[in-house]
Parts: sequence; C-alpha cells; structure tokens
Amino acid sequence: MSEADLSTGAILESISDGVFTVDTEWRITSFNRAAEQITGIPREQAIGCRCSDVFRASTCQENCALQETLHTGRPVIGRSAFVINADGSRLPVSVSTAVLRDRDGRIVGGAETFRDLSELEALREQLEARFRAGDLYSRSPQMQRIFEVLPAVAESPSTVLISGHTGAGKEVLARTIHALSPRSQGPFVAVNCAALPDTLLESELFGYKAGAFTDARKDKPGRFAQANGGTLLLDEIGEVSPALQVRLLRVLQDHTYEPLGSTQSETSDVRILAATNQDLADLIRRGRFREDLYYRINIVHLTLPPLKDRKEDIPLLVDHFVERFNSLQHKSVGGVSAEALALLMAYDWPGNVRELENVIERSFVLCRQGTIEISHLPEELTARHRPSAEPHHDLRQTRRLLDAATIRAALKRNHYNRLATANDLGIHKSTLFRRIKKLGISLPTQDGRSNRRH
Repeated sequence: MSEADLSTGAILESISDGVFTVDTEWRITSFNRAAEQITGIPREQAIGCRCSDVFRASTCQENCALQETLHTGRPVIGRSAFVINADGSRLPVSVSTAVLRDRDGRIVGGAETFRDLSELEALREQLEARFRAGDLYSRSPQMQRIFEVLPAVAESPSTVLISGHTGAGKEVLARTIHALSPRSQGPFVAVNCAALPDTLLESELFGYKAGAFTDARKDKPGRFAQANGGTLLLDEIGEVSPALQVRLLRVLQDHTYEPLGSTQSETSDVRILAATNQDLADLIRRGRFREDLYYRINIVHLTLPPLKDRKEDIPLLVDHFVERFNSLQHKSVGGVSAEALALLMAYDWPGNVRELENVIERSFVLCRQGTIEISHLPEELTARHRPSAEPHHDLRQTRRLLDAATIRAALKRNHYNRLATANDLGIHKSTLFRRIKKLGISLPTQDGRSNRRH
C-alpha cells in the first residue's frame, strides 16, 4: 500500500462522517470507523455485504442516492434520509454520493458519506415545540395564548366551545385537546351536525333499538355510545334544531340519554367538545339557539383566529405540510421558493388553513422534485396576485411581507394602540414606529389608546 493510500485511510478513519464504498455489484469494499459507530455494525460484518443489507436507509428501495449517482455520473449532496441502526433505532442522516473511477476513467463503484443528524433533529424538535401543540403549528401571539392554556383545558373534564371560521382548524384543536387529556386512550368521535337532517342526526347521536322505525331490524349504538370513555366533538353545533337541543341539554346535565325506541336511559361517560363557525349569542337573540344549552357548552371558550390575521404562521404551516406530503408521497420536495412564499403571504386565504393545505397538496402533484415554484400554484391564486417585476420577490421581500403581516395583525388585535402593540410584539415603541415607517404600513390618524375599554 502506498503512502498516499495510508494517508487517505487515516483521514477517513478520523472524520466524524460515515463513509463506505461499493463495487459495481453493490457490495461494500470499505467501511470507516464513523460508519461503524452510526450504524452499530462492525466493518468485518459489513465488508462484502450488499450495501442495502447494511446501510438500511429510507432511500434504499426508492430514490437511492448512490444508484442515481452511478446512473447519471453526477454527485448527490446533502439528501435527507434516515437509517435503521443495529438496535433498530431510526436515525436521521444527510447523504452525499460520488462516483469511483480507476486510472483509466472507468467506473469501478461508488462512495457514500452520511452524517448523523440526531442532535440537530433533537434541537429542531425542541425549537418546534415552542410553536406546536399536537398538530397545531403557530407562532402568532393569539395562538400562543391558546397553546398556554391547552394543558389545563385538556386536563379539565369541562365542556369546551371552539369557535372560528371554516377551515381554521377547529377539529384539529379538538383532537389536540383529546390527545392531551386523561381520556387520550379512549375514542375520539366527531359528528358534523350540519351534515344530517334532524331525524337522522338524533339517531346518529343516540342510536336506536330494533323496531324503533321501519328497517330498524337490530340495535345500533349511537355516537355517544361509541365515544364512551373518550371525547365527542359536536361540530357545527349551531345547526342543531331547538328540539334536538333539548335532548343535548339533558345529556350535558344528567349524563343520560335514551336511544330511539328505548324505554330505559343509558349513562354517558363522554367529554363533550362543541365547535361552531357561527355567533351563538346572535343565534340566541334570534331564537335559534337555547340560552341554557349555550351556557352549558360555553364553560371554556377558545376562539381560533383566521389565517389572514396570523400570516406569520404561513411559513411554519407550509414547512409542516411539505414535510407531511413528502412522507405520504415518498417525495423529497425541498420546500417553497421565496417567490412562491411571497405569493402565499400576499393571499388572504378565505378557506383558512384547510385552503393552504389543499394548495400545497396540489403543488405536490405538479412538483416532482426541487422546490415549489409559482408555476406549481393554482391559477386562481397566481392570477389575483401576480408578483411584481420591481422589486423582485426574493428572500428579503418575503421577510418584509412577513414582518408587515405580523405588525398589521398585532395592531388590529390591540385596536391600533401603538404602545399595546409594541408590548404584544415584545419590542420598544420606537422600534415599532421605525418598522411601521420602513414597511409603509398605514395607520388611522387617532392612536388606539382611547379604545382600551374595548
């Protein structure tokens, strides 16, 4: 062995990245010390085996980086993947590949390096935890206040009323409350009260006995029975008729109900969550919702703000949806370009978070690799908000849009009271003034201090 070979071998043994090489038959020809430590497999066992039997990565069956490199002759740099080590643990790694050639330029195999990202992943999860509760992701002050009370709300057996616009994530919040509650091992059952007429909704909720009506040949348990020991979400409760509201009130008061056709009451061990996109107080004034039922379900009230009022959450939600669809569709889309993100930030999202999720899912259909560009976004979105030619919507412009959206939302929350807004954002009042001027945000002529009583 030459002095150069010895030097190269010493270098490979000293680096912290795992390195292995394969021949044209995909059999491992070298395996450095870091590769042993990361995979937990001694090099004596690794050398001579097929790389897929040793380096058990998420990309081995599809999207193999080394196979791609040997096929195209081009290296792969920093592709995300995970490996299963000797203990069966899943480790996140970053993979890079290169072609190996002999002195005559013939391909004789390939080399792959992989870096253990476990510590970085743990740090990322720790940082994400500040902006996450269950499947809810947000960094807006409004949502952070909800995150702060969620553990106490989940621990309590009290009924919770969740209000918010359609698509804002009311069911996601309800599922999060259930997942954090002592009932998390029990069932979570959701009923859309607006999807069924009153007669069907009653049998759906309470069930029925055989012979209760035509074609009722056997007993059928209702959603209250199915949710026993767990949580029942009554979604769009504002659509329930006053007559059925009386029966719901009895369940909430006495924890008992009677299936249709039954002469005996059954006990309900269910925590009730209710959700609505309507103003129940207004429905009470119009005689469409019982006041006594309203006070029964409104023990704890959580209001989800629409996405247009928390646009600072859009980049966080986009990253979450990209990661989820990458996992579901076995793709490696690298996120959203700055220009596309600027377009998403400029849109008002009448369909809220659900609409944003649908847009990202549609983009995945058109974007096979790389990043999601403006061309991958729906036409109805791009036609309404064409990016201007000057200034170009680069990363700096995206940041400006994000800052402006955050400040506008905070101003609106605090009725344009500048001092209260600065405190809400955690910055000095003079800093807020400079940012408002720099971003060109228009303000009402009167400061919101006179509106504090609201």
